[in-house]
Amino acid sequence: MNRFPRVMGMRSGYDPAEVDALIGRIESTLGRGARDVEPVTADDVRRATFRPKRGGYHETAVDFALEAFVVALETQARSPIRLAMAEPTGEMLREEWFESQAARVERVAFRPGRMGTGYNEDEVDAFLDRIVATLRGTTEYPVTAEEVRAARFSTVLLRSGYLITDVDAFLAGISDVLEQRVTSS
Repeated sequence: MNRFPRVMGMRSGYDPAEVDALIGRIESTLGRGARDVEPVTADDVRRATFRPKRGGYHETAVDFALEAFVVALETQARSPIRLAMAEPTGEMLREEWFESQAARVERVAFRPGRMGTGYNEDEVDAFLDRIVATLRGTTEYPVTAEEVRAARFSTVLLRSGYLITDVDAFLAGISDVLEQRVTSS
């Protein structure tokens, strides 16, 4: 099963078997998977590392998902009884998860473009602000997953810009989150 997009070409990504094993433990801990798996804590997820493997899972997509799982595990640790009675995909967890994703978008830091070329930082930052407002449900004009996938930014030469591959990979992950936002509304 491919849970995440894979890196292309000669690049290495996270070892899919290791990532899938950790997610299996997380799902079990959250009450959604096999019961005979050793539980995992939010700190275990934060400390997790994966061997590089050519053609492995795209790191940004995995990291993005793991951060959401950390929030769910922390929520469960704070209130196990409330979570045991609630559906894991219930409104309570959904809103906390979308808030965590909005906070992640606010904290994202892209590497500078190479050879003096990259996406225009102001355009990317403004677009990310719209995404945050959409995830928090505080805008009349939410950004759709399709808009994120189709987003294009001007490139800058010989001055500061964001590394194009970093921005594209991050937006690919956030478009999936926005699709979930629409289906959960």
